[in-house]
Amino acid sequence: MVDIRQTGIADNVMFGNNISVMVPANLYGCTIGDDTFIGPFVEIQSDAIIGKRCRIQSHAFICSLVTIGNDCVISHGAKFVNDPFINDGPARGDRTLWRSTVLGNNVSVGTNATLMPITVCDNVVIGAGSVVTKDITEPGYYCGNPARFLRPLTKG
Repeated sequence: MVDIRQTGIADNVMFGNNISVMVPANLYGCTIGDDTFIGPFVEIQSDAIIGKRCRIQSHAFICSLVTIGNDCVISHGAKFVNDPFINDGPARGDRTLWRSTVLGNNVSVGTNATLMPITVCDNVVIGAGSVVTKDITEPGYYCGNPARFLRPLTKG
């Protein structure tokens, strides 16, 4: 037997007002806040929450248990991870081993960045290609693998 599933926008997505979704996109069981843009080739899985006025660019992957605050930008190809291999290997569907990621407000995640299960405070810029493995508790710019504090944000 072959189980063929089609990508698309499931009827269990909770949309706010004034949402733009470019297709193809794969959205299911998630919540999308007001005035948010979802680019093409984006996947947002069940139990993910996207805040208001966000921009999720093409090819981003937002897995289950990710919460993104308001006024955030998730750039092209950014990836979120919810399985930190707690038992020295993949959870293999055991959701009790998954962990959550929470982004504050005004967070920008650069192209092809990867975020492990962590918490990020408000007003942070994560550089392109960075790998975030630890919580970010101070506003500023973070870059590298693993991502490290580069400098504070400048008001402009």
